[in-house]
Amino acid sequence: MTSPSAITTTGQLRESGHTFRPLREELRENLLAALAEGRDPWPGIHGFDATVIPQLERAILAGHDIVLLGERGQGKTRLLRSLVGLLDEWSPVIEGSELGEHPFHPITPVSIRRAAELGDDLPVAWKHRSERYAEKLATPDTSVADLIGDIDPIKVAEGRSLGDPETIHYGLVPRSHRGIVAINELPDLAERIQVSLLNVMEERDIQIRGYLLRLDLDVLVVATANPEDYTNRGRIITPLQDRFGAEIRTHYPLTIAEEIAVIRQEADLVAEVPEYLLEVLARFTRNLRESEAVDQRAGVSARFAIAGAETIAAAALHRATRQREEVAVARPVDLETAVDVLGGKIEFETGEEGREHAILEHLLRTAIADTARSYFRGLDSTVLVEALREGVTVMTGEQVSAADVLAAMPVLGESDLYDEAARRLGANTPSERAGAMELLLESLYLERRIGKDTVAGETVYG
Repeated sequence: MTSPSAITTTGQLRESGHTFRPLREELRENLLAALAEGRDPWPGIHGFDATVIPQLERAILAGHDIVLLGERGQGKTRLLRSLVGLLDEWSPVIEGSELGEHPFHPITPVSIRRAAELGDDLPVAWKHRSERYAEKLATPDTSVADLIGDIDPIKVAEGRSLGDPETIHYGLVPRSHRGIVAINELPDLAERIQVSLLNVMEERDIQIRGYLLRLDLDVLVVATANPEDYTNRGRIITPLQDRFGAEIRTHYPLTIAEEIAVIRQEADLVAEVPEYLLEVLARFTRNLRESEAVDQRAGVSARFAIAGAETIAAAALHRATRQREEVAVARPVDLETAVDVLGGKIEFETGEEGREHAILEHLLRTAIADTARSYFRGLDSTVLVEALREGVTVMTGEQVSAADVLAAMPVLGESDLYDEAARRLGANTPSERAGAMELLLESLYLERRIGKDTVAGETVYG
């Protein structure tokens, strides 16, 4: 086919061999092509390969409108946005048409008239796939005009009659013709607004101000909802629920590796954060999701771990700047800063008032112990324990430099222990080795083999 930019009229478009495909057929064929070629149609999506993705692909192949059900922070919106990749990169539209109609298939009275008058000279413009996706956060103040449309008083004032379809100012859904419209938090729409979507999704027409305008709309409606709102509270009307062909349950990452992949992909880190610290945050998040003290109906968002990683990176940068360290590297001591600022992102069960910080600290210690155990299993730490029992102490803290932490190592005696611990954590630089030392000391403290005192941001192991 000729380059899209060279095609400016309907006649040229027809001569190029272009054929009109309905939206669902376009999505279906492009998905099948990606699967046949071995390309991943869902880049950046982790943890859904064997669960959500197969269901989503079947829904697209079936041509269904889709609603994703899941707690906050499960990647529902990101998954919907990835649908854009299944659209053609460039799509022809009638130049100047409000609804972006295909030149071979006009649907509004204005475009039908223009097509009849101009024939092959009907001007063509090109729309990128990113312009064919619209997203709306459902809020209580959302109106029918926002989604469907309303009478435009300016057009009426220009002399048109109220019954003239050209007086309509179209809303988001009609303007997404030949594209995808996503509605986030669908149950938050007022019931009368939900009713306005019924005809759009089934009969593909719109009703505005008492008269019916039948449009052959070609739009895929996708939505997200919290299962608690969607199924239990009755905040979505049954006829609308029935019109979604596919209801797909999402979930949090099922493995530690998937949780780490999400953190690494989404977090904007201003300092180096070693892999084992991301594992601690991943385990910490999973512990919260399994805790009876946390309201699991609200969920523990993946954003919790992402914000945690960004927080400890910021703490490392803060310390490196004050201590004049060349490279900012996060250490286990920075994990406490995450607890201090992230508590507000968790909803606790009734009756846990006043214990929130203690619960967070306990679950963080559990995550640290489990992570340390996975890295240090079989490591003989006797020489370090004995040195500390003989009176040697090691001090660390949020503002203690890596050099000061490492300065205690020669005092603790010659041993391959420190090199082996650093090797297992992939620690090479002084800052990384100081972090490895801290994790080893903390793991021994959590095993109750050594003591620890924390005062004013400084920690002493002994």
